[in-house]
This record gives sequence, C-alpha cells and structure tokens, in this order.
Amino acid sequence: MRRPKLSRPRLPRTRAGQRRLVQAVMAGCVLALLPATWMYVVTGDRLRTTADVPRTDVAVVFGAGLWAGEPSPYLAHRLDAAAELYREGRIEVVLVTGDNSREDYDEPDAMRAYLTRHGVPDSRIVSDYAGFDTWDSCVRAKKIFGVDEAVLISQGFHIRRAVALCQEAGVVSYGVGVDAKHDVTWYYGGTREIFAASKAALDAVFEPDPRFLGRKEPGVSQALATQR
Repeated sequence: MRRPKLSRPRLPRTRAGQRRLVQAVMAGCVLALLPATWMYVVTGDRLRTTADVPRTDVAVVFGAGLWAGEPSPYLAHRLDAAAELYREGRIEVVLVTGDNSREDYDEPDAMRAYLTRHGVPDSRIVSDYAGFDTWDSCVRAKKIFGVDEAVLISQGFHIRRAVALCQEAGVVSYGVGVDAKHDVTWYYGGTREIFAASKAALDAVFEPDPRFLGRKEPGVSQALATQR
C-alpha cells in the first residue's frame, strides 16, 4: 500500500505575496518581543544589588523548588541574599512565598527553616503558602499581607518579571537578582522567561485573581510592630 504524499506548504510566487509574507513574519516577531520590551521599560531603574538596594521594611523571596525537602541551590541563593540584607539592617521582615498545594511539598516552611539557620529570627519571617506563581505572590503580598513597598529577591533571569508584576499589583518594588551558576537549570530558566513574559503581560492587563486569595493576614504588620 502506497503512502499518500504529504504536500509541502508553498511559498508565494509573486513579489506582492512574498512581501506580505515577510511583513507577517516581521509583525509576528514584533508582537513576540513586546512583552519583554514592556518588562525592560517598567523595571529599567528598579534593579539593584545587595550592596545598594534602598532600605525597605520587607523583602519578598519567591520559591524556586525543593530538593529532598530542602531549598534547591537556586532557592538557597535567594535566601542567602535575604539573610544578608537582614544582617546589614536593610530589611526588617522577610515574606517567603511559595507552593504548598499538597501536604508533602512545603516551600515556605523549608524557606523559613533555612533562614532561621542563617541568622534571621523566626519572628521576622512571614509565610505565604499560596504563592503558586509570580503574579499570585505579588497580588497576595499587596492584598493579603498589606505590603506597599518591598525588595524582591530572585535570580537575574526572573527578577525583571517579578518587579514588573509586583509594580502592576501595587507594590513599589526594587529587584535584587542574585548570581547563579550558568548550568542547565539557568539556561532552562532563561528560555522559560521568553514564554513567561507573554503570560506576565496578560496578567498585567487583565489582573486575574490569584488561584487562592483568602482573607487578610496581619503577619507582616505584626512583625514590623514587634520589631519597632
């Protein structure tokens, strides 16, 4: 039995058709780059280092996976930066936000335990157990925990998206992008951000509710009041 031949797409033969094809491709490229361009514009003057970030009451650390119940190396780097900022008196409270969607996976508690081992008092740590993605974490920081201004801590490939989304959610933000080894995970993260930028732009435009919003929690305000 002979297999049917698959027809290959035909390119336009006329110059007008070829011109329209080129224009369509160029338009597609421009549209694909718009979300990334938006992120760079929004975050242009908002990126800092641990050495020059403005003093801010709250730092937000985003989850980045667990290995055998412990923070992954990428998450550990983020937490190290938060601990450093606390020791230097640049922040007073750390809001750890991550995934606790199932009983056997608890990013916030693992992050809290890591920070306490590295010199941050437990009373200075507040946990957000429903930070399922960056947009959810930013909205919940504002609406649930009452954070108006924060230092955001993540890897360099993610920090612009975090700052852009938190700005859109109403949190005045400065981003600290921590160093990371350029391994497979780093390249994966950078590639993922190309696609995540489009979702971020949609989140900023349509402002969807987080997967779980819940009621307001006083943890941040109480920790700040105790400190003062």
